[in-house]
Amino acid sequence: MKRIIVPIFMSLILLLMPVLAEAHPERTDASGGHYCRTNCAKWGLEDGEYHYHNGGSSNSKPAATAKPAVKPTAKPTAKPTATPAPALLLPKKQNVGTLQVYFFDVGQGDSTLIRTPNNQYVLIDGGNNDQGKNVVKFLDALGVKTLDALVATHPDADHIGGLDDVLKALDVKSVYAPKVSHTTETYKDFLTAVKNEGRTIKGVTKGVTIPLTGVEAEFLAPIRTYWDNLNEWSAVLKVTYKNKSFLFTGDAEKASENDMLADGMNLKADVLKVGHHGSSSSTSKAFLDAVKPQYAVISVGKNNYGHPDSGILTRLKNANTSVLRTDQQGTITAISDGNKITFTTTKGVK
Repeated sequence: MKRIIVPIFMSLILLLMPVLAEAHPERTDASGGHYCRTNCAKWGLEDGEYHYHNGGSSNSKPAATAKPAVKPTAKPTAKPTATPAPALLLPKKQNVGTLQVYFFDVGQGDSTLIRTPNNQYVLIDGGNNDQGKNVVKFLDALGVKTLDALVATHPDADHIGGLDDVLKALDVKSVYAPKVSHTTETYKDFLTAVKNEGRTIKGVTKGVTIPLTGVEAEFLAPIRTYWDNLNEWSAVLKVTYKNKSFLFTGDAEKASENDMLADGMNLKADVLKVGHHGSSSSTSKAFLDAVKPQYAVISVGKNNYGHPDSGILTRLKNANTSVLRTDQQGTITAISDGNKITFTTTKGVK
């Protein structure tokens, strides 16, 4: 019997093979099905339809072999708009007849303008190279055309970098700086700008004064030679108007602070421009105890140095000193009639 059935079965397969091949040219895949390529309608299938041997079919390809649909990329209808740079917050010019001190917001750097009651102007430092044009804009907004004095506290770029722009843009009557040099291109640019302005640099040491009407401006440091420590060379200026005074310390550190303390000079000031952006290398407890400031201004921006140091902030707080910071409040303006001091800022008080 077996010998009869087997030949018959094989004959049926041979008869069906052309038809099967005609409709199902591909081999069965791992999912148990295949695609219809030719004569699909004859088998009730659509061209390219995937189906299984048990008759079930699917118009979608199996997950394992499915190709993701690719949507045509739409052409942009307009060019992407660039994010505009934040507007520069300019300080407001105050009424004449008061002493005004503008601590400019120049990021991680220093730049301070003093306007006397008799409308004389002193600029201390000019921020970094990329801040020079901003400093000029600040000065222009305040109506400054001529500087009676320009002070470069020391050769560090974040203090003198923008001064060449200032020298090119304004008439500068006198330039003051400590007797220390540097080899950087930034410092050379500063020297070149001074020369092109037709000025020479007046050396700063203890006791040198800036001639101003109705206001005292005396340098308290540097007192001695500090070799290659540029921060210690910082020109420290004390400005007094009637009963109120300001102390501008540049980046002076503890060695210079100790020298001023040992000299026995009067360091008392109502407003302290905190040394070295609030670094722990400055504003020692002994120095702060001698200054006894009611207010402290920290000129600082985003940085990787840890400025201002948390220990210095705590020290100022323990001394009952109110702290203002340019990174938080923008340009800070102190206004004094000689008996009291008020403040205004471009970003508001925190």
